[in-house]
Amino acid sequence: MKPITAAAYHDIAKPADPRVSPDGERVAFLRRRPKSDETYESTVHLVEAGDGDADEPRRFSLAEGADAEPRWSPSGDRIAFTSTRGPDDDRRQLWILPVAGGEARRITDVGGGVSDVVWSPDGDRLAFVQSVTAEDRAADRDLSVPDGYELDEHPDPRVIDRTVFRSEEAFFGGRRPGIYVVDADAFVDGVERTNGGGRADGTPSIERVTDRDADFGAPEWGDADTLYYTESVGGDPDDSDEIAIHAHDLATNAVERLHTTTDWASPLAATADGRIAFTHAEPDRISLRQTDLHLLDRADGSVISLTDGLDRDLDDGVAPQWGPDGETLYFATPDEGETALWHVPADGSTAPKRLLREGTVSGATVGGDDGAGPDEVTVALARSEWDHPGDVFLFDAAAGTTTRLTELNADLLADRHVGEPEEVRFESDGTEIQGWVLTPPEFDPDADGKYPLAVEIHGGPHAMWSTAGTMWHEFQTLAARGYVVFWSNPRGSTGYGEAFSRAIDRDWGETTLADVTAGVDETIDRYPIDEGNVLVTGGSFGGFMTAWAVGRTDRFRAAVAQRGVYDLTGFYGSTDGAYGLLEGDFDTVPSEEPGWLWEQSPTGHAHEVDTPTLLIHSEDDTRTPICTAELYHRILRKNGVGTRLVRYPREGHELSRSGEPGHIVDRIERIARWFDGYSEYHDAPRALDRPADAGLTASGRESTTEAE
Repeated sequence: MKPITAAAYHDIAKPADPRVSPDGERVAFLRRRPKSDETYESTVHLVEAGDGDADEPRRFSLAEGADAEPRWSPSGDRIAFTSTRGPDDDRRQLWILPVAGGEARRITDVGGGVSDVVWSPDGDRLAFVQSVTAEDRAADRDLSVPDGYELDEHPDPRVIDRTVFRSEEAFFGGRRPGIYVVDADAFVDGVERTNGGGRADGTPSIERVTDRDADFGAPEWGDADTLYYTESVGGDPDDSDEIAIHAHDLATNAVERLHTTTDWASPLAATADGRIAFTHAEPDRISLRQTDLHLLDRADGSVISLTDGLDRDLDDGVAPQWGPDGETLYFATPDEGETALWHVPADGSTAPKRLLREGTVSGATVGGDDGAGPDEVTVALARSEWDHPGDVFLFDAAAGTTTRLTELNADLLADRHVGEPEEVRFESDGTEIQGWVLTPPEFDPDADGKYPLAVEIHGGPHAMWSTAGTMWHEFQTLAARGYVVFWSNPRGSTGYGEAFSRAIDRDWGETTLADVTAGVDETIDRYPIDEGNVLVTGGSFGGFMTAWAVGRTDRFRAAVAQRGVYDLTGFYGSTDGAYGLLEGDFDTVPSEEPGWLWEQSPTGHAHEVDTPTLLIHSEDDTRTPICTAELYHRILRKNGVGTRLVRYPREGHELSRSGEPGHIVDRIERIARWFDGYSEYHDAPRALDRPADAGLTASGRESTTEAE
């Protein structure tokens, strides 16, 4: 069997956004796979929701541009999706494709692109979000762009009038998200266009639902004439967690503000009779609070919490949704290294009940016949487990069984060794911590020899790792290179209750380090590990913790800190809306406790570092901007520490998960090469003693061997 390698990433396909057809017979999903060093192929696929013996998934959309958001029409005869096919500037437009066959129709040509697509109940219209400037609206470029239009993403100079002015690798540039509605039978090409594509009678087909400078989102239909959506509000909406929920009567254009919740963001789920589910977190130090599911009933104005007794945070990767009976809500939570799907009656008469808990779920939708309750529904899942990076599954509540509908990576995995992680539970300061250990191929627990240990620390800090998910490839690659790999969910993680998550209150560093260290000790006790060959890495908060660890202890032989926060004050001033983490988790701001924040930052202890430390960062990262990595790198160099800063252009905070394929491969190879150079169990020189790109396969280099 061949090992998993970093370069194998080019052959890994992953599913996303599975959607059950209205008749329950098929599942639409996105299949995403690297196309080159720079791009991905993302296409809509269909698979029969059978007994596992159905035909292979068939590609439903063309491999042109990148597709997203497949959405069945209520009648099931059409699928709407967004795609970048056509425009030169990656503006997503809305397309509709008949399920029975035929050509896809593009029904928008708007300046701000299209996202958050949702069909009206009668199937006649679709609501969506696009981000535009006031000037775009004045010129109707949000309805239809003129020929030759090019989006100006580089104004000179940039004039900033907002507290938060960039996110997702880009500046807002004066653009704000608004809500729009388009006719499903609109035309754009082939017929003389009016603004908004046009109807057969020549009138515009796109309706501008919101028409002012504010941040709107989460469109959701009630009945065919009622559209619900959210608006960020507060004295300074950029600096507020307040979210207003509006009801918009499209027939009369009347808007009613129904309620104000608090949360980072709030998806909506609505019924035709005026019940709206939304998320809520208590505003006091909100980053340390769990998110609950609330329900507003327009009939009497009541608001109730449906998850008060459930000590779990809601999973933002699976939006709350109504079941086919219109009386049951479904939602997901992280749950001790797996994803759990729950159901709860809308009247709150009983506590939530767990429907399933299987693997790491990155998307799920509930289907079934009209009126189907929790014991009768089907659930389409995009799920990853220890033995595969992702497939589509169908859970049948009546039978209590889960059927695997796809094997997207069967060819890749047929001749590759994939190791099964072993769970380890251990105590740290009287608290039980869950972790996992992955051993190399042909690992011998009774061998006379020893193994090096690679320690991985997750980001967040309020996140959760499992045996699968986005880290599957990296963990398997390091194990295949001869490392025992250890990872865990230290205090601060989600999935173990609010008290567990709040345990790092005003203390990111020492509490987490105590838990990670306890896990390392447990692993050394259980496995033949050479405690003189322990290496550490992590990204985002894991990058913070990697740098914190080497500033507080000498037990790690080498370190790779990735896209980390190294100076909390610099982070507060340069990040996007994530500066709220400082106000919530640390209950302070730089002007109040500048000296204390320096002591709580890795830079405050950088002069104590002796451990050779590689820094990896993305140049367009707006979540953890590169400036604090540059500061930390300079301090290490000034103090003679073996270090190197690797910068990835065109990349943001999601480099390790969705960056350019060549960069993802290069990043993993550089981690392995750095570790190999300091491991006594790898015959490799230090990376600093080699040419910068020696032994790396990514980005079109001539070498065809894995990191040496």
